[in-house]
Amino acid sequence: MTGSPGPIRVALADDQAVVRMGLKALIDREPDLEFAGEAADGAEALRLLAGTRPDVLLLDIRMSGMDGIETLRAIAADPALNPTRVIVVTTFELDEYVFAALRAGASGFVLKDSAPEELAHAIRVVASGEALLSPAITRKVIGRFGRHDVAPVEGLDTLTPREREMVAWVATGRSNDEIAKELVISPDTVRTHVSRAMVKLHARDRAQLVVFAVRSGLTIP
Repeated sequence: MTGSPGPIRVALADDQAVVRMGLKALIDREPDLEFAGEAADGAEALRLLAGTRPDVLLLDIRMSGMDGIETLRAIAADPALNPTRVIVVTTFELDEYVFAALRAGASGFVLKDSAPEELAHAIRVVASGEALLSPAITRKVIGRFGRHDVAPVEGLDTLTPREREMVAWVATGRSNDEIAKELVISPDTVRTHVSRAMVKLHARDRAQLVVFAVRSGLTIP
């Protein structure tokens, strides 16, 4: 939502009409959410985003035609579209598309069978500029992909040891408060180090920090 007043504008992209109907009903029942339109495939989603500029896009990763990964990459490559935060809506917590979606710019994941209040919470979290990555998903991502895609990350050498440590902790899926509790430091200290690391790595959100941590092989000391 980028801090602007008014409701959070949410668009949908899914090739199943019944799924779109359910998600639209969820959005319509929440007073702080506003339905911004729907699309049945990636190409239609890009046109929808260009015309409506929603705050959040709920995106199915497996669509016929232009799939979710291609759509994410197109959004990330277009400065006019990439302010929209993307939540991937998936059937499974982890499949072969999850890490690819993270690398392509997804800000979070929710399961299609999540409770309505969980989906609404996910939209609010991502609209506020945070990432939505559960510890379960991040652990699985690191476990499955973390040792197979290690590569240099530009800017990593500019991080202080403490900032590198914080990026590694972020990759566990923990919040600032949870990291602070683990390290017995204040949440503000964690927030400061994480923010500085994001600036140095040109990361748009915590989801990208997870990608950088996995790609560079960063682990908790």
